[in-house]
Amino acid sequence: MPTVVFDLDGTLADTSGDLLAAANACFQSLGLGDLLTPADKGTALKGGRAMLRLGFSRVEGFGEADVDGQYQPLLRAYAQDIDSHTFLYEGAMEAVGDLKSAGYKVAICTNKPEGLAETLLTRLGIRHEFAALLGADSLPIRKPDPEHLFETVRRAGGDVKRCLLVGDTATDRDTSKAAGVPSILVTFGPGDYDVRDLSPEGLMGHYSELLPEVRRLIG
Repeated sequence: MPTVVFDLDGTLADTSGDLLAAANACFQSLGLGDLLTPADKGTALKGGRAMLRLGFSRVEGFGEADVDGQYQPLLRAYAQDIDSHTFLYEGAMEAVGDLKSAGYKVAICTNKPEGLAETLLTRLGIRHEFAALLGADSLPIRKPDPEHLFETVRRAGGDVKRCLLVGDTATDRDTSKAAGVPSILVTFGPGDYDVRDLSPEGLMGHYSELLPEVRRLIG
């Protein structure tokens, strides 16, 4: 069956608020206060180390060793408070339902650790809507390696020759290129660059546009 695979952070949901809070909890534990603000939400979606690196760059006397040392505490802080500020983008789950009704498999391929992704989707009440979920640690490789995408499609019961990836970053675009499949990038994500510059096969400004784009690209 044709399969639509979604990225999670910045694509299905804006998770930046809880990610920034977790990083700031680490900085607070060191007596540094909040080093990140909502203006840093683009960095939040680049991962925990990126947030820590940015925060430490704003104070003297901290470096890469501190980034390494605070990474696990950041993950623990995030796991403890994973959904206080996170929200699904408008129309996201309606679009997922429309895809399923039209005969498409739907799945998630994220570079968030699988356990955290499972917890978040369960808390949001939507885990059951997706046939498969693979995270950064589900396989020995992860996006942009195309096998991360292909294995997600296989576990969903789909056809790797008729799939596409819905995402919001250069990593998602690079994954689709490596896999030789189309990508649709959202223009409403909290990233700090214009996804149009990545020349995806499709762009989406609202989830109401997804099903027509999917039909156009993979039938």
